[in-house]
Amino acid sequence: MPVVKHRPDHLPDESVRSGLSQLGIRAAELHYAAVGFGDHHWHVAAEDGTRWFATVADLENKHHCGDGPAAALAGLRAAMTTAVRLRAAGLEFVVAPFGEPVVKLGDRYALSVFPVVDGTSGDFGQTMTPDDVVLLQELLARLHTTEVEAPPCALDLPALKTDGAWSDGPYAEQARRLVNEHEGAIRARFEEFERLAEGVRRSAVVVTHGEPHPGNLIRTPAGFHLVDWDTVGLAVPERDLSVLTGDPAELTRYRELTGHEPSADALRLYRLRWQLYDLVEFVDWFRKPHTDDPDTVLAWTWFRKTLTALQVEPHDA
Repeated sequence: MPVVKHRPDHLPDESVRSGLSQLGIRAAELHYAAVGFGDHHWHVAAEDGTRWFATVADLENKHHCGDGPAAALAGLRAAMTTAVRLRAAGLEFVVAPFGEPVVKLGDRYALSVFPVVDGTSGDFGQTMTPDDVVLLQELLARLHTTEVEAPPCALDLPALKTDGAWSDGPYAEQARRLVNEHEGAIRARFEEFERLAEGVRRSAVVVTHGEPHPGNLIRTPAGFHLVDWDTVGLAVPERDLSVLTGDPAELTRYRELTGHEPSADALRLYRLRWQLYDLVEFVDWFRKPHTDDPDTVLAWTWFRKTLTALQVEPHDA
């Protein structure tokens, strides 16, 4: 997935201010926040004293919402509208956008604005305590048993494109060589994914978040709040549960609350899908023209970690 640590040169604060004003927010201060993956973020202090968290999506790199800026904009609007519906349905832990869920900023970018949640944010890859794992199972049980209109989640993966010319970017040749070295493991994991997907496509679906990892959780005195709803959609429960574990035996609390018996194959499928989807995006990154900036350095680190993870055989996962 695209990594974002520095702001784009062609997205000035004035564009963000203009979008905020369409929502009735007059910004007194804007501070770019170099956090997260995929989107750009600002801390906003309004003239009336309220605080907001502004997220700007790059529609040219929002492939899970749609291919191309127009489709990605439509997909993003469907996702953010679903978050609003979930919040209205009584799920207080859903951090949904304020006002119009998505405001277009030119042809490439789109803005969503969220109320600031006072609490402690987690980090992607952070290990959760057993108690926190139980709390997250309870949160997901509430989400999965809430019925609102939501977009379907595509299960199929985009094609991994490795043939043809690669760019002359600083990481292109190294990336091409690593893909070739791991060709056997990559092919085996794609074939495994297709085998597992056949069974899952016939299963019942619920509303899922998509990425309920610690980096998308905010701890508050009232419990966890869940952010980043651009991946929300209808899928089997294991889409979310796979973030917690690949072992159904560790999902006792979820099973008690929902009556659903998590599938080991579905858990494996979604853990594998995450790795393969990241691989496709990282390869696409290094095949195209790129520079040696902080985002690319971080992408290179995660690209190598993803290739290492794909070497693991199913019985070892």
